[in-house]
Amino acid sequence: MRRLLVLGAGKIGGAIVDLLGASGDWEVTVADQQQEFLALIPEDRAKHALVDVADPVALAALAQGHEYVVSALPFFLNPTVARVCRTVEAHYFDLTEDVATTRTVREVADGASTAFVPQCGLAPGFISIAAHDLAKKFDRLREVRMRVGALPQYPLDTLKYNLTWSTDGLINEYCNPCEAIRDGRLVEMLPLEGLESFSLDGVDYEAFNTSGGLGTLCETLDGKVDRLDYKTVRYPGHRDVMKMLLEDLRLRDRRELLKDVLERSVPITHQDVVLIFVSVSGWRDARLTQETSAKKVYAHEVEGRLMSAIQLTTASGICAMVDLHAKGQLPQTGFVRQEGAVPGQPLRPPLRVAVVVRGACRMGSARAQRGSVDPPERLVANRRLQNRERSPRRPEHGRIRGRPTSCARSVVARRIHRRTSGRIHSLLRLGEPATHGANRRNRRRAGAVVPAQFGDDRVG
Repeated sequence: MRRLLVLGAGKIGGAIVDLLGASGDWEVTVADQQQEFLALIPEDRAKHALVDVADPVALAALAQGHEYVVSALPFFLNPTVARVCRTVEAHYFDLTEDVATTRTVREVADGASTAFVPQCGLAPGFISIAAHDLAKKFDRLREVRMRVGALPQYPLDTLKYNLTWSTDGLINEYCNPCEAIRDGRLVEMLPLEGLESFSLDGVDYEAFNTSGGLGTLCETLDGKVDRLDYKTVRYPGHRDVMKMLLEDLRLRDRRELLKDVLERSVPITHQDVVLIFVSVSGWRDARLTQETSAKKVYAHEVEGRLMSAIQLTTASGICAMVDLHAKGQLPQTGFVRQEGAVPGQPLRPPLRVAVVVRGACRMGSARAQRGSVDPPERLVANRRLQNRERSPRRPEHGRIRGRPTSCARSVVARRIHRRTSGRIHSLLRLGEPATHGANRRNRRRAGAVVPAQFGDDRVG
């Protein structure tokens, strides 16, 4: 059993421990400098270590003997952690969105005998993998657009926002320059600019420039695309309030004060929704083509504990990268980019669902490859074949067991659960496609559970 150290016992760190510690595949130790956070994590999931996470000597003593170190700390502590990992020869993983921190990690990784894999969360992280996977389908690229938002399902205040992850990271992405590609050239954009509006599932949103969400994708696609950008999604009006705080009141230069104001005034929530939107356009077979992927992820209960959507998406992303590296499917040494994950293999089907196997979150295909469970696509195909054999008059497309196609994922989830008996405790639908109102109504009539949306007072 491999030894793994998780640094940080907060919202995301606790979720990482839950997903990895209960699997039986890892011997997990979780470290934090606040005992009250450590007390929230069951000791049967991970060993506890009270340590000053800013002290490199104490960290090195703790990390010694651990093969993997996963940092769920604020971005400004990660350079120290990376240097410690280089010293003790441990593989390094983090969630940082900070561009300068990633550059430092790359410098530390130069010539290292272990892997350094930063930016393993949602954005940066999964969004870069999804966008790069779509981009590989085109002969020549024109435009890549990436939009991600972690939003409360029930916004009540003027900000229309609740704290769902690191406050330091939130402020950092609102204040720092944003990388982008314009007219084929790598440029820096101002944060909170580039405001745009759009609607999805009948809900209005706005999006604007924020820092760090692209990860290293700008470097990867530099010279290969005319336009590439990343924007954060919020409910309308949020950008104007934040611009007033940061620019008019000059809180951009007093970040500690802004952090104190936000943490004292804006509550956290586990009732959130994560919106993921990727659109790529370019030439394929001599035709200008566009392909878009839009998904929503909702809060879900895992092993009796309610995890927010941002916890699930962020923790699942870094857990998947750790597992891929442990299985030899990522480069084993040096600096590793997110878009380099699973080279030569299809990314979207495995990343659509995550399965809780013996309590640990894994990408759906990981266990399928071992023979534990059929991939969801195969189950859908088998069900369609059985339906055609039973009823030749039934249309080939559009229905599964008499339900509308929009219910297919619910059928697959129940079928997986039944076929695997007690081995798989639940299925998290981490990639539910965004649907229009009519489809949502059809799903309710068919008996499927539909998470409530903002402005929707009907549940289930």
